[in-house]
Amino acid sequence: MTKSFRKLILTVTLAVLTAGAAQAQARIATVDLGVIFKKYYMTDEAKQAIAETEKDLKKELETMDEAHKKLIATTKKLVEESNDQGVSDEERKKRKAALEPKLKDLKDSETALKDTLARSEADLKQKTGRMMDKIVGDIKKAIESKAKSGGYSMVIDSSARGSNQTEMLLFNSGENDLTTAVVDMLNAAAPVDSKKK
Repeated sequence: MTKSFRKLILTVTLAVLTAGAAQAQARIATVDLGVIFKKYYMTDEAKQAIAETEKDLKKELETMDEAHKKLIATTKKLVEESNDQGVSDEERKKRKAALEPKLKDLKDSETALKDTLARSEADLKQKTGRMMDKIVGDIKKAIESKAKSGGYSMVIDSSARGSNQTEMLLFNSGENDLTTAVVDMLNAAAPVDSKKK
């Protein structure tokens, strides 16, 4: 029992020492993710696509809202006419009967407007999320590629901030910064008019 315990302690000690030696040889690089996001051509394309979607959704909602306002005005007029004491009871009953479908239409229009707004917000959020996921995925692949080709075992975001907004990376000589190389790699496939400086 003691013999197997000694072997276990020896194995753990060797593992810790080996890991410590491997960490001492680890090469660390940095990137500035803020700069990469800003200079990656796909970020601008995504922003433009999202802005265009927002514009289209706003136009659709404005059209629906305008139709809803007209329906409100028509319904209000019908309500006034159905309460007009200057006409016979029979005419008021006819007008009230004509008002019923308009009230339903008004309620349906309000529901459709609310549903369209909720759907639009959800669609925009989903589209934005998909685009950002793609951009982040592209950036991570480029960073990984540059890190592996440079023999780096770790890459740290030099623009990262802690929960109290203090810089997480306290010193960086810039010597192992891959930001420019990553941006160049990402923008290599950019259309000529999209290439960033």
